[in-house]
Amino acid sequence: MAKWQRGKRLSPSVFDLPVKKIKKGWYSDKYFIRTKRILELDNNHSRVLMQIFCRKNAIVCGIDEAIAVLKLCSEKPGNLKIRALYDGDKVRANETVMTIEGDYSTFAHLETVYLGVMARPTAVATSVREVVKAAGKKKVLFFPARFDHYRVQATDGYAAFISGALGVSTDAQGTWWGEKGIGTVPHGLIAAYGGDVVKAALAFDKYMARGIDRIVLVDFDNDCIGSSLKVAGALGRKLWGVRFDTPLDVKDKSVTRTKGKGAYGVCPELVFKARKVFDREGFGYIKIIVSSGFDREKIERFNKLNVPFDAVGVGSALFKEKIDFTADIVKVNNKPLSKAGRRYISNRRLKLVK
Repeated sequence: MAKWQRGKRLSPSVFDLPVKKIKKGWYSDKYFIRTKRILELDNNHSRVLMQIFCRKNAIVCGIDEAIAVLKLCSEKPGNLKIRALYDGDKVRANETVMTIEGDYSTFAHLETVYLGVMARPTAVATSVREVVKAAGKKKVLFFPARFDHYRVQATDGYAAFISGALGVSTDAQGTWWGEKGIGTVPHGLIAAYGGDVVKAALAFDKYMARGIDRIVLVDFDNDCIGSSLKVAGALGRKLWGVRFDTPLDVKDKSVTRTKGKGAYGVCPELVFKARKVFDREGFGYIKIIVSSGFDREKIERFNKLNVPFDAVGVGSALFKEKIDFTADIVKVNNKPLSKAGRRYISNRRLKLVK
C-alpha cells in the first residue's frame, strides 16, 4: 500500500465500507431515509448545496472517508460536486470543511454516516496533535487500542498518524497507510516466565525477527533501574530500549527524594536516575520510553524539567476530546436558502474532489 502523503486523498477502496448496508440506510437516522423516499416519490430533485463545519478549532480528519461514503453510497455519485479540505488540515471553529452540491434525493440518506466518520477521527487527531506539540522532539507512541472497540482501530490509528504520532500498537491501526504495530516485552510474557524479566527478554530475542526492536517493560518488580540493568547485561547492544510503566498508585523503589503524590508512577526522579545510571554503567545507548497516565499536561511538565526520556506512550488520554460536525443546506437550486442561524460561508481552502 502506498504511503499517505499530505495533500493526497486516500482511495475510497481503502475504507472497506459496508456499501450495501449504508445504501439501504442501515446506519442512518430514520428521518433521512424517509426524506429520501418522499423526494423520490414526489419526483422532487432539488439541487442543494450542503455545507459542513465543526464547532471547535481542530485538526480535521475523516474527510477522505466521508468522500468515500458519498462516492460509493450515493445514487448518482458522478453528479455530485464535492469540495473539501484535506485530512490533517488545521481548521477554525465554524470553518466550512466540505460542501456537497447535487440532487438532494441522491444523497440525503448519507448525512448521519458522513458526519459520523469525521467526528471521531477529528477528535483523536486534535488530541494527538496537542500531545505531539507538547512532546517536542520526543516521539509519541499511540497506545490506546485497549480502551475502545476494536473496529475503530483503523480510524484512530490513521488520525494519530496524520497528527504526528510515530508508532501504533496494532497492525489494524496502521492499515490505511501500510504501517505495522510495534510493541515491547509485555508484563504477561514476564509473568509466564515466572516473573523473570531476563528470561522473558531472552525468549523474545530468540524467537522474534531481527528487524523488531527489543524494548522491554521493566516495572514488573517495581525496580525499573535494577531490572533494566539486568536485561541490558543479558542482551547487550541488542536492547533498543526500556519502557517505564509504573502504575500511578505505586512508587518505584529507586524514588527516594521526591515526596507526596509526585513520587508515584513514572516520575521525573525515576527517569533522571535511570539515565544517569545507564550512562555510567556503559548502557548509554538504551532509550527510555515512559508511559502510564501521560497526557499533554504531564508531558509538558516533563519537558519543562528537561526529563531525559526518548519517547512517550499515550493511551486513554487521547479519547477525552469530543468534536461534532454539522451539515446544513444553505442553497437550493442555486439560491440562498437555509434555516435561521445558518448561511453560506465560502472557504477558498476547499479543493474540488475529482
